[in-house]
Amino acid sequence: MRHPRQSRRARGRRARLSGISGAAALISAAALVVSALPADAATVPTPLPPSPGEVVQGQRTDTPALVQGIREQAPAAATPENAARTYLNAKQDRYRITNAPRDLTPAGTTVTDGHETVRLQQKHHGIPVLGGEYIVRMQNKDGTRTVTGTSGKYFTALHTDTTAEVTETLAVERAVEAVLAELNRQNWTSSRGGTEEDTPPLKGIARGLVVLPRGPGVLTHHITVHGTDPASGEPVVREIYIDAHAGYPVFQYSGIQTFGTPVTSAGKSRTAAGKPAASSVRQRTPVAEQGTGVKLDGTSVALEVEQDASSGLYVLRDRTRIPADEYTTKVLSTWDARGKLVGDVSGGWPDGIKEFGSPTPAFGAEATDAGAVDAHWAAGQVYDYFRDEHGRNSLDGHGTSINSLVGVTGYSGTYVNAFWDGQKMVYGIGDEEYRPLSAAVDVAGHEMTHGVIERSARLVYAGQSGAMNEAIADYFGNTIEAKVHGTSATDPDSGLVGERLCRTKAPRECALRDLNDGRTTTRSFIGFDFINDNGGVHQNSTIFGGALWDAREDLGPDLTDRIVYKALTEYLTPLDGFTEGRAAVLAAAKDLGVKSADQKTLQRAFTAHGIVPGWELAIGSDSDVLLGRINTTGTGPDAGGGWWAVSKSNEDGSEPYSVWAGRTDGKGQPKLISPNDGRYHDNPATDGKTVVWTAHGVDGVDLLARPLAGGPVKILWHGRSASGPVSVDGDVVAFDHANIGGRAAVSYLSLKDPQNIHNFGGGTYQRSHSSSANHGKVAYQSRNRVRGVTYALTTNVIDVATGVKTVVQQAPDETTLGPTAINGTRVFWLLEDWSGENDTIVLRSAALDGSGVVDLTPATGPDALYGRSVTASETAVTVGAYVPDDEIRNESLPKLYQFDANGSVDEPGTSKGRVSCNRGTQTWGAAVDGSQVVWLDSTTGTTNLVTRTRPTGRCD
Repeated sequence: MRHPRQSRRARGRRARLSGISGAAALISAAALVVSALPADAATVPTPLPPSPGEVVQGQRTDTPALVQGIREQAPAAATPENAARTYLNAKQDRYRITNAPRDLTPAGTTVTDGHETVRLQQKHHGIPVLGGEYIVRMQNKDGTRTVTGTSGKYFTALHTDTTAEVTETLAVERAVEAVLAELNRQNWTSSRGGTEEDTPPLKGIARGLVVLPRGPGVLTHHITVHGTDPASGEPVVREIYIDAHAGYPVFQYSGIQTFGTPVTSAGKSRTAAGKPAASSVRQRTPVAEQGTGVKLDGTSVALEVEQDASSGLYVLRDRTRIPADEYTTKVLSTWDARGKLVGDVSGGWPDGIKEFGSPTPAFGAEATDAGAVDAHWAAGQVYDYFRDEHGRNSLDGHGTSINSLVGVTGYSGTYVNAFWDGQKMVYGIGDEEYRPLSAAVDVAGHEMTHGVIERSARLVYAGQSGAMNEAIADYFGNTIEAKVHGTSATDPDSGLVGERLCRTKAPRECALRDLNDGRTTTRSFIGFDFINDNGGVHQNSTIFGGALWDAREDLGPDLTDRIVYKALTEYLTPLDGFTEGRAAVLAAAKDLGVKSADQKTLQRAFTAHGIVPGWELAIGSDSDVLLGRINTTGTGPDAGGGWWAVSKSNEDGSEPYSVWAGRTDGKGQPKLISPNDGRYHDNPATDGKTVVWTAHGVDGVDLLARPLAGGPVKILWHGRSASGPVSVDGDVVAFDHANIGGRAAVSYLSLKDPQNIHNFGGGTYQRSHSSSANHGKVAYQSRNRVRGVTYALTTNVIDVATGVKTVVQQAPDETTLGPTAINGTRVFWLLEDWSGENDTIVLRSAALDGSGVVDLTPATGPDALYGRSVTASETAVTVGAYVPDDEIRNESLPKLYQFDANGSVDEPGTSKGRVSCNRGTQTWGAAVDGSQVVWLDSTTGTTNLVTRTRPTGRCD
């Protein structure tokens, strides 16, 4: 769920800090979010032979997605895992899994009353396949097993080799650089003054090789990058997949599952003082005691506590709930993390914290105010619910310890969010309106359910699979809250999420989400890019969560809760989307013997929310598609001379990232410009005569050029890294790149004589970035140290013919300089002012000689925009921006706004309004001629290159 409020710094940039999203499109961050994987026209499933029961054909695979209503004897085997694999191997005519004992490894088995659910992880030549998970359900009676159904994803088209050309060390370096580059794009940190320590403290951890199931498969290094965003204080945990042949980041998503928008066991043994440690049951087990405390709503509650032998304090440590195993006792503990920044506690265990303590078993106001009483009590309620209602022993089903951290803050001293990071629950301290986030039991239930999901379906926290992850966390969080407070399923407020967090606001005003909001796919689904809300994991969640909650109202809590839990633990797999989620819930209901009328009620609940097969095709658009299903990340289009150029990844995997070009009037067929050589070709630029782009391989980056009319590809430059932008104007090519340590630099060179190159920045005390070229001139931003810790931040224009540099304007302290654009008479740039209570950004313009400086957008007020990109023709300038807001919604997502290139903020008629009224993110705008713009649009859930010849104006 989204943040209701954030720190001053974080609020200003909220819509682009959420990480990437999209299990919906494993290939890219820009290629968004329709379902678990992009459609793959090249992989047509082979029809399955007739079979007893119901068989649903899988997508992009010959293995069925669902087999139900069968009773087939499984071969005799000592373990359910071996029985399941031997069964699949014996049924190759149906399942098309040629060697199940070799290619499927156990990934978790649950046994309840003789019912065995076996999850099997697909491996390709010994390498795990992301999202490749197949499930076999069996009944075991007196040692004889009967298979009752199967489901999941097994990708039969994989044939990639599994020998990595990129070393693990290089993959970690590239992953860290990828996150650093994204943070720099988001925050423009390369231009921020102050110190040289402007590189975020990021570290990468190698997790091993993984095959992404795209076409024949993409061999990748899985890297976890963690640290802190220095501009916002927000934690950074990214799961990055680096192509093991080219060293390019091909997929990434956030590893932090937040209650609001922004992997290890929780019981992992630790030896350092103050960190959770497993206790041997052979040692003296401390005696549990009954403590008390007062929740933030004033209610007194009983608490399971324990007197700590070393400190003598009573601590929030509960050993009574989770059964001990042969070697260790298991605990439910609540930890005092007051004074810890959120970035310090995510993705690892913070140093120096201790379990919340009290001199007596009666915990006082200090524990109440920190949210410790609520967190400890709520964790017990959530544990009891899953144990009593579903027979689940803790989050993983096997009795793992449960740890909660309370009192965490952001840079401003407040933090209104909570998250599960794969190890523990973390609760923010709140602010003047919002109590500590543990104050609502639905928040605790939500976060702990993320842990249950991670140890069952493992829904990837991106795109639709991530939205279902959020939806199911909301569902069980509200279910537990309803049970604790005795709320009826038909109560109109039962669907509110987080409504008990506020100090003064009424519940409905306070709630962060409402499962009864009536949102549907066709009316409310928003196509996010991966930079925003992980591809819409929070924003789109109530579409699926609302369907589940409607079913709960119609069928009653007990039955619906059992259906949803069964679907989660026995049917859903990591890359499932909304349509597959619907099928999982319906199949679970059928397996439970739900009567036909109630199954139809379930179907109606999903249909009412628009979740039906093919729903994505019903989403409309007001723009013209130039090229569909772009499927790339971190790279956008360019336009010039009546042509566009864009990087695109095809869906059968035969071309990683390739550069294509076409006419901006939509006539003719697009041209493939780049060679298909296994490298990743991105950041293209064109002036209508030449296309210039970067190609990423294992040995670095080449800057390449090719005439639109055809001819050989020319190498212009080779370097360690380049992250765009690239510009071409006749013989002039300008581009951004970075030296070791992320030291930003700008260079321009001659297309005819590439050795004639000019460099700016790239040093410890001199940085340059955000270049653009047009009419024989290059604009760029720079930050140069003047003396001591004093820096000059300047916007510059160079006349290439004469080499004369003009400082158009020097920015004041506590500002940040952003992207530039240039036409024949003026230069345009974005300037962020972070000196006040709230960050502001203006679109600024000046004549090429530095005169006539004007702002095209106001810094404050209803017309203020938070700009992130800028592009200009001779008559119009278009800024990619969003409206600053405290919530993520369609209106606050990145959109394109157009202005008169020669106007000012004070002139009536300067603004031409919105370029498009499409729903969803609009990014990487590129000016053509006049008012025409091309851009990447995610309205339909996949990213397309689209255009409009004139702005639409107002969007009501």
